Amino acid sequence: EALFVVAIREGIRQGEILALHWRDVDLEAGTIAVTGSLPQVGGPDRSVTSPKSRQSRRSVALFPETVDALRDHRARQLQERLLVGSMWQDGDLVFCTEFGGFLSPQVLRDRLKAILDRAGLPRIRFHDLRHSAATNWLKGDMHPKVASERLGHASVAITLDLYSHVTLGMQREAVAAITRKRSGR
Repeated sequence: EALFVVAIREGIRQGEILALHWRDVDLEAGTIAVTGSLPQVGGPDRSVTSPKSRQSRRSVALFPETVDALRDHRARQLQERLLVGSMWQDGDLVFCTEFGGFLSPQVLRDRLKAILDRAGLPRIRFHDLRHSAATNWLKGDMHPKVASERLGHASVAITLDLYSHVTLGMQREAVAAITRKRSGR
């Protein structure tokens, strides 16, 4: 659950989520430091690489729901770790297999598909969760520059180009608000 909360609330890329280590999470401060990415392809010996761009290496302030989900996840993970004992591979990963290793992107896609099917929702790509996050931020009046930094985009122009459908709606709302103000309504 926490993995999907991180994706849909915080807009972090799939590879960044799969590479996330507990040392990068500060639940007290409510932040995640995005410091790496797990490539889409590769075998069990995959390793974390640098994020997509210089701007992709970033700190993200977490929504309270995300902090709660990560706290619950951490407690469950510690219990699971005790159950597997010496078979645990301690890679300090936040989201991992039942033995502590890297999750594969395919497992993530399969889990998302199963969740959507159970809920009777249309199938979407994992990356669409990131788009949903950004769309919700912008509709919720998050400044585009802040959204751009949270997404790790190289510039706010990229964010505005990708989410112009949202910003057009924001423009219409702004025009309507100014019109109401001028007319005294």
